Amino acid sequence: MLVGDRMTKRPITVTEDISVDRALGLMREERIRRFPVLGKHGKLVGIVSEKDLLYASPSPATSLSIYEIPYLLSKIKVHDLMTKEVITVTEGTPLEEAARIMADNKIGGLPVMRDDKLVGIITETDMFKTFLELFGAREEGIRLTMLVPEQKGVLAKIAGKITELGGNILALGTIMGEDPTNRELTVKVADVPEKQLISAMEDLDLEIKVLDARFCALPSCDD
Repeated sequence: MLVGDRMTKRPITVTEDISVDRALGLMREERIRRFPVLGKHGKLVGIVSEKDLLYASPSPATSLSIYEIPYLLSKIKVHDLMTKEVITVTEGTPLEEAARIMADNKIGGLPVMRDDKLVGIITETDMFKTFLELFGAREEGIRLTMLVPEQKGVLAKIAGKITELGGNILALGTIMGEDPTNRELTVKVADVPEKQLISAMEDLDLEIKVLDARFCALPSCDD
């Protein structure tokens, strides 16, 4: 899965000479939290977030009058607040690489470039939506989390057993386990009763440890 598959195309942008109050108003109107900023020739020159704009706004405890605040905010331009050294990605960047860049740099969005042209933006919201799909969060089924050995063929045996039971794997993902010898595996399965699924996994003779099992009926997987 690549950034180009999940990005917001034709993102809403602002120019660097727009005022803070106008930029904030547009953010609230469009229900977004950041703008790529374009220069006079339509080139990307920065990015500005809602947090950047709010930091420039007077606090509720200010002694300024309600007439002075809009005037002052109209004088501050996005150019004065935006991040000028923008981290970007391309449409061909793997989605997990974009997520790593965001996490490592503590940012919530990345402009997407094709050569020197802005073609989209990928944000933390896009990542959350993808996460929901990867884990089948909007589908009903048994969500089973297991500690499994870090060995070749383990996933194939688990998938094969689920197929034998007539189950349909809706989602599957792994993360690091307790140590390098194992992994934590979460699988979501439809069309197999919970007890039968657990019993089949434990009978695989793979030293599988069931950590959590629950039926996820929309809209929640709560116990």
